[in-house]
Amino acid sequence: MIPIMRKKPNIRTSAKEASHERIVSAAAKAIRRSGYDGTGVADIMKDAGLTHGAFYAHFASREAMLAEAADRAGAESNALAASIIATVPADQALQAFMRVYLSKEHLESIETGCPISALGSEMPRQSPEVRRATTRRIKEMIDLVARQMPDWGQSSAHERALVTVATMVGTLILARAVDDSTLSDALCDATLKSLALPAG
Repeated sequence: MIPIMRKKPNIRTSAKEASHERIVSAAAKAIRRSGYDGTGVADIMKDAGLTHGAFYAHFASREAMLAEAADRAGAESNALAASIIATVPADQALQAFMRVYLSKEHLESIETGCPISALGSEMPRQSPEVRRATTRRIKEMIDLVARQMPDWGQSSAHERALVTVATMVGTLILARAVDDSTLSDALCDATLKSLALPAG
């Protein structure tokens, strides 16, 4: 009988991966909460329970961390959207997603919510790697919305998805910007009414 050689797990590598995961998770929340310019390496490392000096064992630069954080935040948001869509009948999926996206709960959950609406106005001033990560996740969101359209696969569905995503994100930005809760609610309600899909 030939003994099977099992590779022992590298404890050091797995510990580094766990630390890396904590940093990215902390950064993904921080960028949504404080913006890119308001997110410092020292604060992220503290939130992750690590020393500032350990940062460069994980990232070549602050921009590299921000790009990974942007990608993570977008992935989390899109995964949540997909899970909402998966829980309802196909003909109700997009409406369900839009209601959650424009809900009071999402409005007040900037730290864990959609990073596009939290950071959209800052994107033109970010590095190419941060913008690339964000663009990839925006395209993913548009595709997710397009797949819920009755005419999915046709150019009209993609066009409506572009308008739907742009309107939802813009509405959430405005609803968060104003200090008038009645206006905030009215913006979200009007958008939901305007984007309502026709029956059939």
